[in-house]
Amino acid sequence: MQVNEKIIRVIGKSKVQRQLYYIYLAVLSIPVFLIGIFLIINTRKLLLEHYQTQIRSDNLRVRSIMYDITAKIYDYSNEIISEESLIKLITDKFATESEAHLSFQGYSKLNNILNNAAISLISIYTTNQTIGTQNTTNLNISSVDDHISGEDWYQKALSQYSSFWISSSSYDSGGNENYELTFVRKIPLISSADTAVLSIKVSSYYLKNRIQNTNLFITTTINDDPIFFSTEKSLQNTILPVYIDYRKGYCNYSGDINYSGNDVIGEISTLQPYGTDDYLYITTLDFEAYPAIEDIIKFCIGIILLSTLVSACIIFIYTKYFSSRVYALRQAMSMASHGEYGINQSFNGNDELSETFTDLNIMIQNIKEKDALMFEEQMKKQKLKNEQQKIEFKMLASQINPHFLYNTLETIRMQALTAGNKDVATSIKLLGKSMHYVLENTGTASTTLKNELDYIHTYLTIQKLRFNDRVNYTLKAAGNIDLSNYHILPLLLQPIVENAILHGLEGIEENGQITIEVETVSNEYLKILISDNGAGMSLDELEALRQAIGHNNMSSATSIGLYNINQRIKLCYGSDYSMQIESSPGEGTKVLLLLPLNETLEE
Repeated sequence: MQVNEKIIRVIGKSKVQRQLYYIYLAVLSIPVFLIGIFLIINTRKLLLEHYQTQIRSDNLRVRSIMYDITAKIYDYSNEIISEESLIKLITDKFATESEAHLSFQGYSKLNNILNNAAISLISIYTTNQTIGTQNTTNLNISSVDDHISGEDWYQKALSQYSSFWISSSSYDSGGNENYELTFVRKIPLISSADTAVLSIKVSSYYLKNRIQNTNLFITTTINDDPIFFSTEKSLQNTILPVYIDYRKGYCNYSGDINYSGNDVIGEISTLQPYGTDDYLYITTLDFEAYPAIEDIIKFCIGIILLSTLVSACIIFIYTKYFSSRVYALRQAMSMASHGEYGINQSFNGNDELSETFTDLNIMIQNIKEKDALMFEEQMKKQKLKNEQQKIEFKMLASQINPHFLYNTLETIRMQALTAGNKDVATSIKLLGKSMHYVLENTGTASTTLKNELDYIHTYLTIQKLRFNDRVNYTLKAAGNIDLSNYHILPLLLQPIVENAILHGLEGIEENGQITIEVETVSNEYLKILISDNGAGMSLDELEALRQAIGHNNMSSATSIGLYNINQRIKLCYGSDYSMQIESSPGEGTKVLLLLPLNETLEE
């Protein structure tokens, strides 16, 4: 009770307007602030748990993929070293390398392993110098030379019978060094004095297709070797920029990870491949997690501040309005207490204060009646009226009926025919047909390949009328294709054809040629090839265009159109399908679309 009295005493010493501010601060602002802090902290915690769960799940997915790959490679190695016919070929002595080549050329028992997409190369190195170098598809059998014999992994394989994994370097056709996950194992040659070592390289492209399907940063390393797979190409073949104590071997950490001086959410897990003593380290990081969390937290803080500001403005307006009424009532009572009865003030509102003011006026009138014996009539009560203006904004948009436009063009065409101008009539007919197709397919999900090619034919005919012999075209469809049975995205080909005319045939005065070819590939793909015989592009220009299409370079109208087509294909058919562009100076440009055949057939 004493606390309440003290609070009332402190508040009671202030004016009404300030009292309302105190109440607002105590009852609304402080609770909202405290609740907001609690909600923000809890929201951040939930978001961190969400991102960590997502990262942990993806890390587990990659670890499962790597376990599956390494286990299969180990099983394949068992199959290879137990293949008696292959061991015989390795240990046989040949008079010449040509004889060895003929012997190995007929060997095909390991084709099921060699054709596996996970394997890029199987190599067998033997001290049998009569073999030489034998390359059959992905199988490389060769005699050990000074370079191989000096490699650490080769000496390690000779010194032990247990298998192991390494990150070995190789060079592609462009001379670029790449690191690939490689399985190494000594092949026991019981009946021979020679030795042999088996090496199986895991395909980097296979790992990319299996692993890289999220926007998370993923790297995989074997022991402390350089990175053999990374979603960030610049880190390929480098040392992992995240600290791992390789001396401990096994590592399992989830939480904040320091990457290039910045803390990111991530997880590092370890996988020990079957049958080896090596450790695979799988690192999964999310560089966008903290920025996304910060954006959400900023948004929450903004909402809290905005709600507090709005309520403060309402309280400020109300307290100002309320205190002005109290001041008006007090002034009127002060005048009445000093015998001044000429109160002509208006008093807004319809609450207890207005009733008090009304009572004051009645009291003054009664006093006047007693002083003057009688007033001729009672003071009429002042009526307060609050008018609210309601302003309604209606957006009027005139809608153009597609059929009205088409019918109007048809009327103009008939007038041109009546006037004997067939060229104008033909042009208007083509334009109307083109507009009709565009308007009818706006917002639709698919159309038949026949309708799309008919529209392209109409569009190219119009361009032919514009540019004469500068634009010629050919539409080809394979004989086994019924164009009416295939569905594609509407308006998918026109931007490519338009780009070929405006840019591909730019500078050509005559004999310009646009060719559109449609065929199926292996009963799996629908292949659409659009080519021109223009000037083509240099390698730098082609690479710049490909980069722009992949990253939506807004500085180029051409790349925006091609980017949109590429994105539509990926969104509707999946990331495995896209648009490919090839061009050479003086040889024109080719744009290839590969669409899923099974998803384009109308059932």
